[in-house]
Amino acid sequence: MKIGFDNQKYLTMQSSHIRERINKFGDKLYLEFGGKLFDDYHASRVLPGFAPDSKLQMLMQLKDQAEILISINAADIETNKIRHDLGIPYDQDVLRLIRAYKEKGLYVSSVVITRYTGQRSADLFRKKLEHLGIHVYLHYPIEGYPNNVKHIVSDEGYGKNDYVETTRPLVIVTAPGPGSGKMATCLSQLYHENKRGIKAGYAKFETFPIWNLPLKHPVNLAYEAATADLNDVNMIDPFHLDAYGVTTVNYNRDIEIYPVLSAIFEEIYGYCPYQSPTDMGVNMAGNCIVDDVVCMEASKQEIIRRYYQSTNRFVRDEATKEEVYKTEMLMKQAKTTISDRLVVPAANEKAELTKAPAAAIELPDGTIVTGKTSALLGPSSAVLLNAVKTLGNIDDSIHLISPDFIEPIQQLKTGYLGSHNPRLHTDEVLIALSMCAVSDKNAKTALEQLPKLKGCQLHSTVILTDVDMKTFKKLGIDVTNEAVYGQSSR
Repeated sequence: MKIGFDNQKYLTMQSSHIRERINKFGDKLYLEFGGKLFDDYHASRVLPGFAPDSKLQMLMQLKDQAEILISINAADIETNKIRHDLGIPYDQDVLRLIRAYKEKGLYVSSVVITRYTGQRSADLFRKKLEHLGIHVYLHYPIEGYPNNVKHIVSDEGYGKNDYVETTRPLVIVTAPGPGSGKMATCLSQLYHENKRGIKAGYAKFETFPIWNLPLKHPVNLAYEAATADLNDVNMIDPFHLDAYGVTTVNYNRDIEIYPVLSAIFEEIYGYCPYQSPTDMGVNMAGNCIVDDVVCMEASKQEIIRRYYQSTNRFVRDEATKEEVYKTEMLMKQAKTTISDRLVVPAANEKAELTKAPAAAIELPDGTIVTGKTSALLGPSSAVLLNAVKTLGNIDDSIHLISPDFIEPIQQLKTGYLGSHNPRLHTDEVLIALSMCAVSDKNAKTALEQLPKLKGCQLHSTVILTDVDMKTFKKLGIDVTNEAVYGQSSR
């Protein structure tokens, strides 16, 4: 719970730097916004003190100058691509983003459907957006993209795309996920703006990797772990080193595409305004780290978490063995092991002792609390109750929920609702606890401890059920688990 990042300094520096970049180009800046805009929990985990909505707060300081343009790939609409951290399709996430931005008072001007080839699902989504009053534009696949620069920067290339009408000096181009066409949307707009005599520029806002931290700094290694499925690799930016003699960090895709981008800029402007991929960025996060040791330790913990995510994805046939190998390698580079996540050995020792699935949670003061499998409760429910007991200074021998109260719920589950698992899930336990809190002071005290669980670390020796995972997520608990199915996980 230690702080390693100055969030207020970040808000001030970042908004000021973006204003400087707008002024550099004159009339308009297209800012490609990578990562999550208002729910960046990865950043808040590896940079303790970074608020998940920091980037949104920063944009709020620029909201009178800014409008938001959202890109989505037509193929992702057609295939119903899922945003895994939220469990919703990309098209539904676009609607979620529009609502969230508008609620914050930000102006969402339009949506661009990229790589459009007449997909019926894209047409239906377009109609839905237009019914909501959102302007929708279409961009098309370009033959020879991205290497045939002469064709791309022509009336037969970018010229065939719809020109997106914008009205403000800062255009934030964002998306529900990678591969949505943010950069292509920005570059297409530069072509159209230039033809209309409008001085428009481009910049890139990616929080990670942090360009002015060392290549193998744990914060940057944690970014590689987070993108192991994309096979992103952090690299020294050779163009920046050659131009300025300064070592900076970027990642493989930006470095690989830079010569093409430079050529495209030259076709549009007659010159390239940037000497390197690092030059294109506006990220100030590295300047706002106030305790490097805290951020390094938090990042090592994140790498371990990402390793467990990869092993679980592999078991579910969602990841390759190479992804698991990569996260293992990153742990070695960060000089950390799974035992450095203290809840892992605690949970595994409890499981070995009881010969059944177990769980462990680390409380804000560092106390480790465990939970075991019983006839009434699974380990997730047990550790949750034990945690609130400990936080509320309630004696361990006290039953917060009477067994007489639990048994009718079990009968309902197995006798009437067809469940094969009689043990109570975490959501069922919390409902039962809240009902007991009406007449029992200990239950009431325990219930009042739930907010203190936010940011706590938990590990389970078996794969969690969807219900338990969602409950822990709502409580703000960071969860890992062994890639092993328990009887109730199937």
